This record gives sequence, structure tokens and C-alpha cells, in this order.
Amino acid sequence: MAWCEDFKVVSSQVIGIDVGGTAIKLGRFTPDGTCLQSLTVAAPQPTTPTAVLAVIIDAIAQIDPENQAVAIGVGTPGPADAAGRIAKIAINLPGWRDIPLADWLEAKTGKPTAIANDANCALLGEAWLGAGRHFQNLILLTLGTGVGGAIILDGKLFVGHQGAAGELGLISLNPDGPICNSGNHGSLEQYACATAIRRRTLKEPAELGFLAQQGDPAALTFWQEYGNNLGIGLTSLIYVLTPQAIVIGGGISGSFEFFLPGVKAEIEKRVQPLSRVGLQILPAELGNFAGIVGAAKLAWQNYSGF
Repeated sequence: MAWCEDFKVVSSQVIGIDVGGTAIKLGRFTPDGTCLQSLTVAAPQPTTPTAVLAVIIDAIAQIDPENQAVAIGVGTPGPADAAGRIAKIAINLPGWRDIPLADWLEAKTGKPTAIANDANCALLGEAWLGAGRHFQNLILLTLGTGVGGAIILDGKLFVGHQGAAGELGLISLNPDGPICNSGNHGSLEQYACATAIRRRTLKEPAELGFLAQQGDPAALTFWQEYGNNLGIGLTSLIYVLTPQAIVIGGGISGSFEFFLPGVKAEIEKRVQPLSRVGLQILPAELGNFAGIVGAAKLAWQNYSGF
């Protein structure tokens, strides 16, 4: 599906921004989710807050030269406060602690701005235009360098009273397992992220996916076991949240077809039927666009209650 089309519209528009450690993605969107223009720029190195702000301001000028956007939404790689104003911390970006990013952008652009965790934005995007659009209660796991998560309950993003809810990758899977950056031991992330896969197999996730496609027995066995671990972690989340759907995204989701059977087997074995009635486990649909789509949705919600 093509998310960006080159034509002019007269309706209101917003800008969705996805801030990452290596790249910053932007998109200009109409209320129906049409992306009029997208742009990816390199993140400054080091990715300090003021340097990132300067890059974002320059990129906004490029993507919206006629100043048509009425609001901005931003996804950041770490939790925001519940009001969507302050980037609380981004452990992989230097100097990112209690950064008033929304205030900074509003002062520079004059446009109302809201920020959220990047996984929350990804789920907002999937719930708006992707795999989660038919559900009111769903969760997202992003499987990549880490394991991110997000929750939508009754159609609304759930962030908790301080804005930090939804760190689904940090739940305990094995109390005696490898230490996590969170301070936990044996978190789900330590069994499902790309680093964990390399640690166990000395191979990259993409390589293991390719080998599985070729029918390699060892790769197929690995993905079955990977799915088992992921399914065990999801069991706890299902009992607490009873979602209608679980959406799986991130780079590792490219091997979804190989680990899905293991996920389903563990859920069916461990979760009583009443807690999983109609549950669907789905691959994310928006890929790298999920973050900017969700940030645009955040902007619309902040601007007009859309």
C-alpha cells in the first residue's frame, strides 16, 4: 500500500514525527490518514536533545514548506509524561531526561504539539490504519533491538498515571535469567530481542529467517522455541488485559510465520479458554510507517479530539 501521494488538498493537515537513534522520520497527513509527503533524515550524532530539535525544525520546513500543518505529534524512544509534554528518558540517547520537547517545538513552530513513547505511537498507527483497526482492546509488541509494548483499552491508549505504562518487554519471564537494562533479571526482552537471538545463536535474526525459509532444521527449531518463550510471556499479559488482538511488529516480526505456531501452542496450553475467546495474533501492517502514522493520530487527537 502506498502511504504517500503527491497532490494538494485544502483540508487541515498535521505532521507526525518518529525520533530514532539513527534516523528521524516525518510525514504530513490529512484527517483520513492520507500521507501527502514523507521524509527521512539522519539523526545528529550525538543525538542530544538540542541537536535533535534543530534537525526536526529543519525537516519540518522541508516537509511543510507552505506551513499548512496545524499540529504536530512526536514519538520518542522512551516514556513521556502522562500529559504528552515531556520526554522523561531515552536510555539510548545522550542527555534525554525530562526534556520539555512539546514546549520546545511549540515555541519554534507555533503549532500545538504532543509527544508519546514510540511504541505507543506505533500502536496508535496500527489501531488507526493497520492491523488493529477492527479492535477496541489490543496490545502491541515490537520485536527488535529491544522489546517495546503498548496497550489500547476501550479504544484509548493506556499510559498509566505517570505515562510509563505499557513496557511489556520488561515483564519477568525467568527470575534467574540474564540481567536487563531495566534492572530486572530474565525479562521477556532478554529472550525475544535481537541481542538475545545473537547471544543464543551467533546469528542475525534476518539470517535465521532466511534459513527457515530454506527449510533449515536448526533455524526452524530455533523459531519454534522462540515462539514458545514469546507465548509464555504473552500468557501473563492475556490474563491481565484479555485483549481482542495482539499485534506483533518490529524487525524480528519478519519471521512471524515461523514463530507463530510456538506462540499459539503456549497460549492454548496456558490460558484458560474464557480469557482468550476470539483472540487474534496478527503481524503489524504498517512497517516503518507505523511510528509517523501514530504520531499523526496523536497530533489529531491533541488538536481536535479527532
